[in-house]
Amino acid sequence: MRKAQEQYFGSSQRLPPAPDRDALTEDEIQFIQSRDSFYLATVTEKGWPYMQHRGGPPGFLKVTGTNQLAFADYKGNRQMLSTGNLAVNDRVCLFLMDYPQRTRLKILGHARVEDARQHPELVAQLADPAVQRIVERFFFIDVIAFDWNCPKYITPRYTAAEVEAAVAPLRERIADLEAQIKKEK
Repeated sequence: MRKAQEQYFGSSQRLPPAPDRDALTEDEIQFIQSRDSFYLATVTEKGWPYMQHRGGPPGFLKVTGTNQLAFADYKGNRQMLSTGNLAVNDRVCLFLMDYPQRTRLKILGHARVEDARQHPELVAQLADPAVQRIVERFFFIDVIAFDWNCPKYITPRYTAAEVEAAVAPLRERIADLEAQIKKEK
């Protein structure tokens, strides 16, 4: 990192020693609990990065302790790539985005996977009732560090629900104006 900084900027940053682990603050907890998706990166047994998208209702990624996260993993394509990768190397990176606010949070940690069939009590604790029947496993993440990344090049994007909420008052106004026009005819 320092060598690259020196090459491109003529100097490098000297960072103070990092703590053993970053404790999540209320800002991170609220951000995590409001997400309806994130990207999960693992490492293959041959050392290649592998990334997958995970989604669910807002709050499906649970903060279960000052440095612990958990989420229910649903029935999917049956490839088991992330689960298999974690059996060899437990390192993960979670990338959480808030596109409208141009905000992103990167989380580094160690993960383990538990079979939902062996922990039926966790299904009710960690999964939304609408998806409990398709939960196959749970991911538990021990957070080591996190970083709020620069928002400079994040393109704002909006969900269909966010667009609909923004457009609803305009539709109402159009309907009112159309009704007024009909009355005046």
